[in-house]
Amino acid sequence: MGEIVLQTFGLTKAFRGFVAVNNVDLAVRRGTIHALIGPNGAGKTTVFNLLTKFHQPSAGRIVYDGIDITGERPAATARRGLVRSFQISATFAQMTARENVRVALQRAQGLAFHFWRSERALDALDDRALALLADVGLADFAEVRAADLPYGRKRTLELATTLALDPRMLLLDEPTQGMATEDVDRIKALIKRIAANRTILMVEHNMSVVADISDTITVLQRGEILAEGPYHIVAEVPAVRAAYMGGGHG
Repeated sequence: MGEIVLQTFGLTKAFRGFVAVNNVDLAVRRGTIHALIGPNGAGKTTVFNLLTKFHQPSAGRIVYDGIDITGERPAATARRGLVRSFQISATFAQMTARENVRVALQRAQGLAFHFWRSERALDALDDRALALLADVGLADFAEVRAADLPYGRKRTLELATTLALDPRMLLLDEPTQGMATEDVDRIKALIKRIAANRTILMVEHNMSVVADISDTITVLQRGEILAEGPYHIVAEVPAVRAAYMGGGHG
C-alpha cells in the first residue's frame, strides 16, 4: 500500500441541524481503489461533495497530497488532479465521441472551450482523442454522436472525457449505475486498468464490483464510519451485514 494521498480529519457537514456527515476520518492510499459504500442516506454523496468542494464542511479538514484544501474552490482542487467523474463530466449530445474528448483535451491544455478554433488547430488533438477512445474500448464509436450511444457506452465516454483531464485521483460516483451486466463487466475491467497509475475513490452500490476490484472499503451509516478494511473483513462485520449487505442495495 502506498502512502496516504487523501485524508479527512473530523469531517462534518450539517444541514439546518441535520448532520449528514459526522466526524469522518477517511484515509485513501495512493495507487489503490477505495470504495465508499452504505445504505441510502448514509452520507456517501455528501462526502464526495465535500471532497470536491461543492459543499464546505461544518467542521473538520481535508488534506490532499499533503496540502490542506479545506477552503479551496472546486476549480482549484480539480487543477490539483482531484477530479470527480460521471456527474460533472457532461458530454455534448450533438458532438461525436471524438469531438467530445477533443474538447476535454482543450481544457486539459489550459484552453477554454474555443468552439471557434480552426479545424486544423483542433485536428492536432485528434490522435490523442482517438488513443483515449481506444483505451476505454470506444474506438469503433469515435464518429458516433454522444446522443446516439447506448447508455453504457455513453457512461464510458464520460469517463474518457475525464481521463482527458489527466487526473491523478478519480472520484467515481456510481460508475455502474443503471448498466446491463455486460456493461458492468466492461466498466469494472476499465476501472482496474486505469487504476494502474492512479488513485480511485468510488461510491458504488454493486457489491460484486466492490468485492472484485476494491483494495479498501469504508462503510458509512448515518454519516459515520461503521467499518473499514478489505472486503473479506468488512463483509463479516455483523453490523455491516445487518445495515447494508444483508439488505441488498441500500
